[in-house]
Amino acid sequence: MSDKELIATLNTKVEGENKSKDIQIFTLSTCMWCKKTKRYLNDNDVEYSYIDMDKIQYAQKKQILDFLKATYKERISYPFLICDGKAIVGYNPEKYDKMLKSGAD
Repeated sequence: MSDKELIATLNTKVEGENKSKDIQIFTLSTCMWCKKTKRYLNDNDVEYSYIDMDKIQYAQKKQILDFLKATYKERISYPFLICDGKAIVGYNPEKYDKMLKSGAD
């Protein structure tokens, strides 16, 4: 299965009125910063998809992490948010505000 097919299969989609951005988050179910990121998006009525990386099989996690490292050249930390093909690592509401207005840096 390709990386994108795997991600699509594992995604949980959260509906929102704001559908202007394609947002994918990779999170940990126990991570406080990940929960804050989801809350930020929910509070702003943003549609997004997420995968709790600690709730998937090891082989799936490894495949996704390898894909993220190769594609985004960023250190892997959670939350790992991708907006329209650009990554924001860690909880950063200022960058999220900017992302929703124009796009991720």
